[in-house]
Amino acid sequence: MLCLGLSGGLDRVYENPLELPNTFLHDGAAVLVKDGRVIAAVEEERLNRIKHSNKLPSGAIQYCLAAAGVELRDVDRIAFYATEPYCNAMLERLFISQPEISIPLNANLLLRHLLEAEFGTEIDPARVSFVGHHQAHAVSALAMSGFEESLVLAIDGCGDFLSGLLAVGSGTEMTELTTFPENNSLGLFYLETIRYLGYGLFDEYKVMGLAPYGDPARFRELFAQFYELSANGGYRVHLDRIGPALLRNIEVRRKGMPFTQQHQDVSASLQEALERIVFHILRHYRESTGMKRLCLAGGVAHNCTLNGKLLYSGLFDDIFVQPAAHDAGCALGAALMVSKEAGQPAPRERLQAVYWGPDVGSDDSIEQELKRWTGHLEMERTDDVATRAAEWIADGAVIGWVQGRSEFGPRALGNRSILADPRPAANKERINAMVKKRESYRPFAPSVLEEDAGAFFELPDGRAEYPFMNFVVRVRESKRALLGAITHIDGTARLQTVSRTNNAAYWELINAFKSRTGVPILLNTSFNNNAEPIVDSVADAITAFLSTELDGLVVGSFLVKKRATTLESWTELAVSLPPHASLYRVRAHAGRERQETVCEIRIGHSSHDSVRVSHDLFDMLMQIEREAVLADLLARVTSDRTRREGLVNELRVLWDQRRIRLHPARS
Repeated sequence: MLCLGLSGGLDRVYENPLELPNTFLHDGAAVLVKDGRVIAAVEEERLNRIKHSNKLPSGAIQYCLAAAGVELRDVDRIAFYATEPYCNAMLERLFISQPEISIPLNANLLLRHLLEAEFGTEIDPARVSFVGHHQAHAVSALAMSGFEESLVLAIDGCGDFLSGLLAVGSGTEMTELTTFPENNSLGLFYLETIRYLGYGLFDEYKVMGLAPYGDPARFRELFAQFYELSANGGYRVHLDRIGPALLRNIEVRRKGMPFTQQHQDVSASLQEALERIVFHILRHYRESTGMKRLCLAGGVAHNCTLNGKLLYSGLFDDIFVQPAAHDAGCALGAALMVSKEAGQPAPRERLQAVYWGPDVGSDDSIEQELKRWTGHLEMERTDDVATRAAEWIADGAVIGWVQGRSEFGPRALGNRSILADPRPAANKERINAMVKKRESYRPFAPSVLEEDAGAFFELPDGRAEYPFMNFVVRVRESKRALLGAITHIDGTARLQTVSRTNNAAYWELINAFKSRTGVPILLNTSFNNNAEPIVDSVADAITAFLSTELDGLVVGSFLVKKRATTLESWTELAVSLPPHASLYRVRAHAGRERQETVCEIRIGHSSHDSVRVSHDLFDMLMQIEREAVLADLLARVTSDRTRREGLVNELRVLWDQRRIRLHPARS
């Protein structure tokens, strides 16, 4: 029995731009389940390179089918991650705002038409299901927890006109106790507040990291006006009060402005308010149901600080957080729901690993890809990659590490990671500034050998398995000075424990670092820069390596370093536009009553996500049909070396921003 779960959008990446709100359809993914077991899963953003992709997950579907050696016609059930009435309502809203777009207003029909066009096979309507959004969240956690009985809480921004649900799980069955309306959304409560801190959708985790720098007492009374707690675990949030109150009481931060203590205090007060509401809900239902275990899913379940406080509270004997708790995880829940309906529920086993994505490939295929970049890379093959990589890290290098199948979800768990020595505090600032190109306060996670975790971190009840970076835990006070790069300002860290059974290659690397330094821990962060999703393929890794200041790259059995490059080594590359990028020449204001013609590269069709380019570069890019060798393009523009260098440097900046692609020319 093959069941395919889908999340994401109802249009393709290349055409029919449906301007649906990103809060409705995002985090596209596909998950293929066989007889209740996951055999392949990947987020579409890893493949189409669009962060939080809100498009039909065509590439993700194709990967899952290829991984199983089947075609779409062989799949028994296909499940989408929202109810059909909700999707139809969104399509009707779209039609009212964009009547020029001709699409079916029936979501089932639209989805089938898209899949039939993409995969060339007719799809029986009976094979397609639309499942409850929050039920999919909840099932994704319950079915993977291994619990026989538990409380299940799914909370996020919105979906199906709700913002979450609470249920009791018993065996494979789930009984809803209550749902939370959209106007009581804790996800929107968080989002509405962070707008006044210069952040927006998908930035919530940044504010979670900022909160420990603030004092929640400063705005505690103000935030008390934004929510009410009532009997029987009830609560109410007042989203309409947040904006006016913050405008009167704080200096609103615009994107790119520095953070003041005031902004840090708002972050702390927001985090405290969220925790207070969630604890209020859970205390009541823990007592009324007698459930001693808890499952969490939904976007709010990525609040690792909240999860850590629940862990230390002793309110539950055990807590399971589904590692892809955001909407991509609904694809998992949707697949498991229809698999259970068909008589194949997930086995009652605790999830141990989520390495379900594309494999990096054989050493021969890796070598072939690396050789295409001969003018930029030097490589060495080794039989002991763990020891050699550990030596690099111990000697101060920050490296990219790419092995095996990629992780499903937003965390790099040792297969698509940037790694460094966790000891020097300067590594935090260095990686934030030079590699990730993000705010200096942002913390990094430690990966620790499972058997050594208790010696460095305070773990409740001695439990040592935290494989998914879902919990912020306390670093032992005696170890905080030692672990300067991964210990946050409040003495905590977002922990990942590494098991030799579940990831032997990563375990061997950390163990080799331990042999060299005595420290069984590495600093681990996702392998990407600030403009792109986590890398997936070898080609992605090379691009990220060459467009950041990483010291080295380890992929498969290869140790890779950068060569000193020349203008000629860059002009040997081909240039192309990503399929989601478009060129525009438009009139723009240039002062009082004056306009000028400007050239832009836009992501999608929105002028809100555009970067201006020079007229020379614009004219050069307009000549590209599919791809073009850079030397040939430059030859049509100028023979002046200084001008050519300027255009190449402009292209490299755009490459860093992932607005264009640079890559070896096709042979």
